Amino acid sequence: MPPAASERGERVRRVAGAVVSVAIIAGAVVAGLYAARQYYVYPRTDDAYVRANTVGIAPHVSGPIVDLPVVDNQRVAAGALLFEIDPRPYQHALDKLEAQLVLTQLEVQAYDDAIAAARAEQSRHEADAAYARQYLKRIEPLLDKHFVTANDVYNARAQVEAQDAAVRNAESEVKRAQSQLGQHGDINARLKAAEAEVADAKLNVDYCSVRAPFDGYVTNLNIAVGQYANEGRQVLSMVDDRTWYVIANFRENFLPHIAEGMTADIFLLAYPNHRFRGRVQGIGWALYQENGATVDGLPAVAPTLNWVRLSQRFPVRVVVDDRDADRPLRMGATAVVTIQGFR
Repeated sequence: MPPAASERGERVRRVAGAVVSVAIIAGAVVAGLYAARQYYVYPRTDDAYVRANTVGIAPHVSGPIVDLPVVDNQRVAAGALLFEIDPRPYQHALDKLEAQLVLTQLEVQAYDDAIAAARAEQSRHEADAAYARQYLKRIEPLLDKHFVTANDVYNARAQVEAQDAAVRNAESEVKRAQSQLGQHGDINARLKAAEAEVADAKLNVDYCSVRAPFDGYVTNLNIAVGQYANEGRQVLSMVDDRTWYVIANFRENFLPHIAEGMTADIFLLAYPNHRFRGRVQGIGWALYQENGATVDGLPAVAPTLNWVRLSQRFPVRVVVDDRDADRPLRMGATAVVTIQGFR
């Protein structure tokens, strides 16, 4: 091959190599920029776990458990009976208070009758007082004409005073009877108190049957029929099946690219080929840190020579929107979450 042709071929190869090198570098830069953009525009984390709200079920009354129709991990509907406490002592108390209510009603009726009788007596004395005043007014002018004696007038005046006193006494009797009745406006205090006691006793009877407050799963059931349940002390727990969500821990430098309402793709290790849809409900506002915490009123600052600054991870709550009956969610399951943005 002539030297000139050899030199031209060498130059072509060099130019082609340079072009290829530049193309590779440019492609790498573009790919890197695209990957970085995807990395921040669609934040992703595998530090995520499925969660649901749990509620401890505790009775409002105390007593031995006489019925336990559920088993551990059973799914129950809202209103289903979880367990029943022996209702007999509470039913006896209700029967007693209902009888007392009947007696109170009779007492109120008796006080009503007493008030009516007192008012009738007051009316009679008022009539007698009016007649006594009329009689006094009629005989006083006859004293100057000597048709009546001074003693007659004195007796008439005394009769007026006596009848006025009787009227005042009758008014006091009416007020006393009204006070014993316990009526205040349209409400009778005696009757209202008795009715309130009966209502409270009925509640206690109803409280003996502890029912599911929502659709969910029974968990941590470690009791049996015959165990004594104490008022306000948790007997079992329920997992709320109405709302499931994922707590995804994202690095703090991802947070500017995450906002409430954004959609998210959720993959679970239990169902790796199935995608769940979710939406961002909120981003955590605080983390607990031991360094800087207060101990005995003084700040606790740990000495360190670590110059590497690690990004904190903040919890992002992602509500699962599309449930799948064939793929039930379990609290604590590992998830991978990718934020997709607004759609």
